[in-house]
Amino acid sequence: MKKLDARDLSLFAAFASLYVVVNVVQMISIGNPTVYGPVQLRIADCLIALSALLGWPVVAGVTVGCFLTNAYYFLGPVDVVFGSVANLVAASIILLLRRRRLLACIVGALPIGIIVGGYLWIFFPPPDILRFLPVWAAMIVSITISSLIAIAVVGYSLLTILSRPGVIEPLKSRGLKVLTEG
Repeated sequence: MKKLDARDLSLFAAFASLYVVVNVVQMISIGNPTVYGPVQLRIADCLIALSALLGWPVVAGVTVGCFLTNAYYFLGPVDVVFGSVANLVAASIILLLRRRRLLACIVGALPIGIIVGGYLWIFFPPPDILRFLPVWAAMIVSITISSLIAIAVVGYSLLTILSRPGVIEPLKSRGLKVLTEG
């Protein structure tokens, strides 16, 4: 079993905190419906894509960050547990498929849409534009689209920028473990 070191623990804590802070700032500045609701475009979900670059500390960080965020804005135990599981599955998929980063981000967004959309219809009606679908299916479509934007567009862009040698080399020289595509 691999020993957990201080850098991994610090990175985990930083990502858990950052996930919560970005959600709180988004909620304060833009409003609640963008963080919780039928069109749930959580900007913090872009951090999930960084599991392809920084590994398990990010996977654990975005999972715990989601747990803390959902526990604070409590919709119920279903959201706290299954929202966190969705982030865990999404980040794990991205980590496992990291050699094909764009595909990883696209596929990684799907569990959030399916898991969260699969129960969120209990709390909110779906967007009017999707009223032609069954309620549960409309919510899955809505959350999947939002997750694709946050993870496969914003997250992949952030991952690409942070993967440049000018950013990676200083991080590596300070002892940060960085995963490569190859």
